[in-house]
Amino acid sequence: MIVIVGLGNPGADYEGTRHNCGHMVIDELCRRWGVSLKRIKGTKMQAAQIVIRGEKAWICQCETFMNTSGDPVRRFLDYFHVDPTNLLVVHDDMDLAFGTLRMKRGGGEGGHNGLKSISQYLGTQDYMRLRVAIGRPHPGEDPAHYVLGHFPRAQHAEVERIVCEAAEAAEQVITDGFLSAQQKLNSAHPHHKDPKKSAQKTAQDSSASHQ
Repeated sequence: MIVIVGLGNPGADYEGTRHNCGHMVIDELCRRWGVSLKRIKGTKMQAAQIVIRGEKAWICQCETFMNTSGDPVRRFLDYFHVDPTNLLVVHDDMDLAFGTLRMKRGGGEGGHNGLKSISQYLGTQDYMRLRVAIGRPHPGEDPAHYVLGHFPRAQHAEVERIVCEAAEAAEQVITDGFLSAQQKLNSAHPHHKDPKKSAQKTAQDSSASHQ
């Protein structure tokens, strides 16, 4: 069984922020499948089960803040006896050009504290990731402030598009498996790093990464 966790921060103040892209994708999946997230006792997780073409999956959001995502993820996987290799984490990513989606398994966390926490608690980096690109801040802008900011109105239509496309990619992981979903998504989104990155790859990325 696949467990899909969309990362973000809880509470109304963080709704619609760049850092909550993972939550947006889970909300879209809930809308598509007519389900509501409910608290799973003892896991610090809000979750719902969906069934697509006979395949069951959990879609989830942590009740904790981003940088402590690992604890609820570990609790949830243990509670339902799910191996970390069947975990798909949906998260925001500053290293790709805005509007891009990418999927990968394993590898580093790219300065993302939510992923760092998950890797630490699971004791492995071997889980699936769906990266929702949010672009990079303007020169001199604090990355922490940037990810906690809201998308400008001019980007709302594009955000809606990529959230829907990310939800579709997550559904394909459930029905067709990771490799098929990865190949389809990554071929549709060539690996274009955000052009701002090379000019901003400074000490600020390590000192003020995702909160």
